[in-house]
Amino acid sequence: MDLKELESGVDPEIHWYYQSKIQPLIAYTRHLLKTVPKLTIVDVGSGSGFFAISLEKLFPGQIGKVYLVDINYTPEEIAATAGTKIEKTLAIPPQIENSLVILMDVLEHIEDDLGMLRSIKKNSQGANHFFITVPAFQSLWSGHDDYLGHYRRYKIPTLRSVLTKAGFNTHAAYYLYGSLFPMVWTVRQISNLRKQEATSNMRPFHPLMNKVLLGITSLDMKLARANKLCGVSCVAQGQV
Repeated sequence: MDLKELESGVDPEIHWYYQSKIQPLIAYTRHLLKTVPKLTIVDVGSGSGFFAISLEKLFPGQIGKVYLVDINYTPEEIAATAGTKIEKTLAIPPQIENSLVILMDVLEHIEDDLGMLRSIKKNSQGANHFFITVPAFQSLWSGHDDYLGHYRRYKIPTLRSVLTKAGFNTHAAYYLYGSLFPMVWTVRQISNLRKQEATSNMRPFHPLMNKVLLGITSLDMKLARANKLCGVSCVAQGQV
């Protein structure tokens, strides 16, 4: 999760983008908890921790520990959470067990995405699972990506490929926001032609518009597992 996207006043607790994007993650976590009595959440590149903390709030009795992993945490933040259920840390835990590892829009920020995945695999012991989102389609590249410091955007085959090289077993891969793809593609092509200043596309919306967009994208999320064609984000989930 990129904190730069929140600088314009966006609140993940209400914004349609975050409230829809978390839905497949919740569904996957609920699925895992049917067979795993208790999970540890390892949120790599966690930023504000919105995604992992939301999971803990939804499944407090079944999530035993949450690691928020981000290189931008201060010594004060780390000290304040040391030993607590929701713990902030600068590095991936040395031993990952009975865990769901999540990377929500993280890999695109890392030049060596394969190296990052291999470091997670190296620390993984036993049965661990993953849920990963990344921005989709290089044709959607715009000043938004430049502003956020992205190295790349992905398609399902490229995401599957890097995961396979790292030793991950991908059970499913699909696109999110397929319904928005034509509009986003058009807006970003126009933006690129105009050579507009690099900035984030993320911003607060009027409550009514936010509600409408959440309704549209929530329907999109219900159908996403079948979407192998196009979208704004790409998801992969499976076993580490």
